Amino acid sequence: MRLKRIIGLCILYLLCMGVSPLISGASDPEVLIPRVAQSQTEEAKSWKNPFSFKPQNIEKGKALFHGKAYCVTCHGKDGKGYDHIPGLVGKLPRNFTDKSWQAVRTDGELMWILKNGSSGTAMVSFVPDTLTEEEAWHIILYVRSFGE
Repeated sequence: MRLKRIIGLCILYLLCMGVSPLISGASDPEVLIPRVAQSQTEEAKSWKNPFSFKPQNIEKGKALFHGKAYCVTCHGKDGKGYDHIPGLVGKLPRNFTDKSWQAVRTDGELMWILKNGSSGTAMVSFVPDTLTEEEAWHIILYVRSFGE
């Protein structure tokens, strides 16, 4: 908890100072704080998507995002989650169009979240109960397409 507070204060300081273009573009400074368990971050970051960023792979991910995995329910058809609705607070579904979030989160971290959920949020695990790992990697490609 102390580490989160220190990181939060550092982010706040950088935001106020306008020091980093990466941070200053973030709609939510919390995007810089990983949701992967600290003890597993290094391993998760080492996981690489075995599928390339090709249109047919992205389309597979899109079909899963809007269908079987029902990601669209919380993250919206435009990938913005509820970030675009004024007045909502708390740990909202990630806005996948946020370029700062896209820049700091690795595919491996996203897979970890799909496998383990995200503590303190409504995000539950989807792999292996709802999705195969292969399907999850395709969804991650689609999620990446929101940052294009």
